[in-house]
Amino acid sequence: MKDQKIGKVWLVGAGPGDIGLFTRKGMEVLEQAEVVVYDSLVGQGVLSQIPEHTRKIYVGKRASNHTMPQEQINEVLLEEAKKGYRVVRLKGGDPFLFGRGGEELELLEENGIPFEIVPGVTSPLAVPAYNGIPVTHRDYCSSVHIITGHKRAGKEYDINFQALVEAKGTLVFLMGVTALPDICKGLLDGGMDPSMPAAILQQGTTSRQRRVVATVSTLPEEAKKQGIQAPAVIVVGQVCSLADRFAWYEELPLAGCKVLVTRPRDLSSVMASRLRRQGAEVLELPAIATKPVEDLSKIKEICGRLEEFQWIVFTSPTGVKVFFHQLQELEVDIRRLGKLSVAALGEGTSKELKKRGIFPDLMPEMFEGEALGHALAEEASPGERIFLPRASMGNPKLVEILEEAKLVVEEVATYDTIYETQDLIDLAEEFENGTIDCAVFTSSSSVHGFSKAVKDLDFSKVRAACIGRQTQAKADELGMKTYVAEKASIDSVVELVRHMAEEERRN
Repeated sequence: MKDQKIGKVWLVGAGPGDIGLFTRKGMEVLEQAEVVVYDSLVGQGVLSQIPEHTRKIYVGKRASNHTMPQEQINEVLLEEAKKGYRVVRLKGGDPFLFGRGGEELELLEENGIPFEIVPGVTSPLAVPAYNGIPVTHRDYCSSVHIITGHKRAGKEYDINFQALVEAKGTLVFLMGVTALPDICKGLLDGGMDPSMPAAILQQGTTSRQRRVVATVSTLPEEAKKQGIQAPAVIVVGQVCSLADRFAWYEELPLAGCKVLVTRPRDLSSVMASRLRRQGAEVLELPAIATKPVEDLSKIKEICGRLEEFQWIVFTSPTGVKVFFHQLQELEVDIRRLGKLSVAALGEGTSKELKKRGIFPDLMPEMFEGEALGHALAEEASPGERIFLPRASMGNPKLVEILEEAKLVVEEVATYDTIYETQDLIDLAEEFENGTIDCAVFTSSSSVHGFSKAVKDLDFSKVRAACIGRQTQAKADELGMKTYVAEKASIDSVVELVRHMAEEERRN
């Protein structure tokens, strides 16, 4: 507990599900949170961005199934702020649109707790948009009305359906799946044309997005036939007739595909971004993290005699970043590396070197440790010395190949690999239910970390997209259904995921 300090509460709208619709300000606030109070409508992509060290409090709410009463949620926010913490109340959609944000603020305001509001992209606009439905269109309507479809058990709707019909605008109902027949009946009783187009949109902006378009008179039966479930948005109006014509999301190559990315957190964003641009829903749940070694004495000692070496070898982007950061800490001038030839494993490693003005002299066509070893053994002369700064758990095969070629290798651990776990998303259940289509692995250590994090999983349920043969071999050991990229590059892995998605659709 923090002493004598009043904290602060941020009410943050998490958007409708797609993490790409989570605002930049929301992300900035989330990264600084000490406590996150979240509900069941927050998208998994956003949940995966909650910092590991942050304390998480689940207060999930769905119709007729409240984990925690609203009054208690209000008290939780107050008590955590009184302890001096930075508290984020993370809410699906927008906190002020049927999000009960105003109720949560009342108690905070009464007790002098400072707060801020971070609006979110709201589902009554975003979900129709992802389904090709513009909620306003000059040729069809001049207004849009957003109504809660939720009603208390045993109570009648307190909605003037006749007024809504006479407004002649687009109607969007939230939280109304179970009451869909009552909503449509109310509109028909209010004078709406039975042939008015209507749609129900399930899990919009995610890989499990589904759409049923019918009429006000037929939508309840059609939704029942299709097995539509909450959460879903109901849209009524002429604009629903445009859905098939303007549909765009399902045209993306990876639309409907949910991918787990297991790279270290600092390396996952590029891969995730490429997959999302193809239409995939991406969960960034790193199975491993990297931590630079604290004892730099060995690196310092070698940097004092760099003239003894002919080569320096980098096997990962992380290895490059960590090593050059350590040079800065040790105040070693980068020009000391000037006479060394440089070998790199993989395009990502090469890219990190080029950022520092270093262009590798050697990079094998196959981005695997053994390939690098054989290429370097052919290029270097027996007796030459090689400096190999890399992870403490590096593949021993590389060193074996170099030493067999009579090369002298000095290997230094510059960082450790740590296996991460998370408790926000039940990955075993996701794979068992088939809601995650594939997992991307970019190293054998990420496969190992994943196996440690999800111990109860039947790994035969996992379709694994692997960056290379070593990674594939590790996944094969666990019984995963494996696929391997043609090259060890992000683009090649993305292309592999596309191929896997196409195969799944054919089957």
